[in-house]
Amino acid sequence: MRFDHRMATEVATLLRDATRAEILPRFRRLAAGAVRAKSGPMDLVTDADEAAERQITRDLLARFPGCVVVGEEACAADPGLLARLSGADLAFVVDPVDGTSNFAAGVPLFGCMAAAIVRGEVVAGWIHDPLGDDTAIALRGEGAWIEHPEYGRTDLRVASPVPVEQMTGAVSWTWMEEPYRSRVTSRMSRLASGVQFRCAAHEYRLVASGGAHLTIYNRLMPWDHLPGWLLHREAGGYSARFDGSEYRPEHTGGGLLAAPDKASWEAIKAALLDD
Repeated sequence: MRFDHRMATEVATLLRDATRAEILPRFRRLAAGAVRAKSGPMDLVTDADEAAERQITRDLLARFPGCVVVGEEACAADPGLLARLSGADLAFVVDPVDGTSNFAAGVPLFGCMAAAIVRGEVVAGWIHDPLGDDTAIALRGEGAWIEHPEYGRTDLRVASPVPVEQMTGAVSWTWMEEPYRSRVTSRMSRLASGVQFRCAAHEYRLVASGGAHLTIYNRLMPWDHLPGWLLHREAGGYSARFDGSEYRPEHTGGGLLAAPDKASWEAIKAALLDD
């Protein structure tokens, strides 16, 4: 199955509709008991996550009958859903509210993410910004862009390569294990500056649009990273896991480093990750 621009816009509209119906009305208006911890205090779910995921799942199944939909919250309840990604003719991963900690705290920095996988290959990705009301879209082999329902399309391009000491990076060390955790945090001063949005959706949009040079993540749940990985790749960037291998939909660990090009990737790895 090949995704075209019309289909990409249809999915973007579907995500936008869900955020307007189920997420924005709850922002800064969550009722008592509407925020719950899953695996720990940094892993939250809200009524908005669950309601939006239900709507998105229902709408994707209506638009693409027979597809597999693996949502973050559905997978929290049934981890076995992850195994369905690799063998499906068409599957979607969905993160209804990426940046749930921000959303629950009333911080206006969160996104709605989805990616399409065809027989194990990521073919399309979407990162919708509910407050900016636009969607970053990537189609495999056809580029990446921001699409707004009123203002049209703006193409995305990663930042030009610069020396490591001139780079700005979004470095997520929260889920890193040793020795990477100590190694990376002690070397952050080797960059010009760093950001930590607590929201992969906006960090990926930042690097894909050239607003920063790199991202580093350790835990790789597919709904958190497949959309942004493709967005960054189609905007001209280079990424790989910490050992240099290609990132795949079935990977949930091994780290991921995204950079403007391969030479930059190698320089960043040497500066921040290598022993």
